Amino acid sequence: MIENFRNVMDQINHELIENWVRDLVIIKTFIGLKFQEAILSKVAKLLGTDYRFATPDEESQGIDGYIGTIPVSIKPETYKTKKSLQENIIAKFIYYQKVKDGLRIDIKDII
Repeated sequence: MIENFRNVMDQINHELIENWVRDLVIIKTFIGLKFQEAILSKVAKLLGTDYRFATPDEESQGIDGYIGTIPVSIKPETYKTKKSLQENIIAKFIYYQKVKDGLRIDIKDII
């Protein structure tokens, strides 16, 4: 296993790191924030209330935003199956799944 690790280490270069950072920061973060905004907006509209994004302090607690006065954490549907990644978040969960024509949203925890 250590030998495999050494072989992989030799393949890491500036371009690989730059591409990885660009994908993580620009692509995934941008898309994730767009999903969050679309979900917060849609759910707030369905519930007849307003929404807002979390502050940095709230984000550090796992809160992505508020729908009315309800703190929510927005996670992909696959988060349910990743028990080892789950944090202790004191918020209601909204799960989403990207589908062919948009997003499928699960708001059972809120209503």
